[in-house]
Amino acid sequence: MTTATEFTLAELLVVACAEAWRDSEEWLVTGIGPLPRLAAGLAKLTFAPQILMTDGECMLIEEPIPLGPRGDYQPKFSGWMPYSRVFDTVWSGKRHAMVTPVQVDRYAQGNIAALGGDFRKPKTQLLGVRGFPGNSISHRNSMFLPSHTKRTFIEGEVDVVASVGFNEKRWPEGTKPIMPDIGIVVTNLCVMDFKGPNNSARVISLHPGVTFEEVQAETGFPLIAIDNLSTTPAPTEEQLAIIRKLDPHNIRATILKGNPPGVRA
Repeated sequence: MTTATEFTLAELLVVACAEAWRDSEEWLVTGIGPLPRLAAGLAKLTFAPQILMTDGECMLIEEPIPLGPRGDYQPKFSGWMPYSRVFDTVWSGKRHAMVTPVQVDRYAQGNIAALGGDFRKPKTQLLGVRGFPGNSISHRNSMFLPSHTKRTFIEGEVDVVASVGFNEKRWPEGTKPIMPDIGIVVTNLCVMDFKGPNNSARVISLHPGVTFEEVQAETGFPLIAIDNLSTTPAPTEEQLAIIRKLDPHNIRATILKGNPPGVRA
């Protein structure tokens, strides 16, 4: 395959996010948001044909559905997948979602619910916890955060613990903590995981032109750099062709402010 010489950061992130499902079993895969959804589609069309997808439909699909207006495109359905079957899949652990919390802390706890103030009267009301609590202990979750700053990777705990992390103190007394299964964390600066000592956060690749020191400066808790820290692989021309097919209206260009290039000056 030919490595691309020109690509956007959004396209680099799609390829990086797709790696979440590199060794996936025949699980239901959900990419929440445009770039994770494109990443799931890219994975299915290249190295993970066994994964199951719905792309927001109530049906399983044979191939990823392009983003935006479909025109004459007709989805290729392969089976009925209503919410009841989705929940059965979730509870059995046979799902791997990529989620986008607004805050993540050193314990890998995620927040999509509210920001600041008292929980009953926050400064900013967001979605509420939604399905995060149950999903976080039922199946594997990876994360995508398009803005890597100390406002997203915060110094203390998240304002609302919407998804379970590795902080055993958050479990009620007398209960046995259920440790989450967290895949990779992709940001606009790097790829991370929580597989360091005592589930600490590690940087496992840096996007082109980014240094570990820059990532640490934008993170509110200590990070570990893995041995032989590498650069996040650039997209291939074949991958870019698939991304363009899945995103014919170039919605990916609207996700990151200014649609920056994939290689930083």
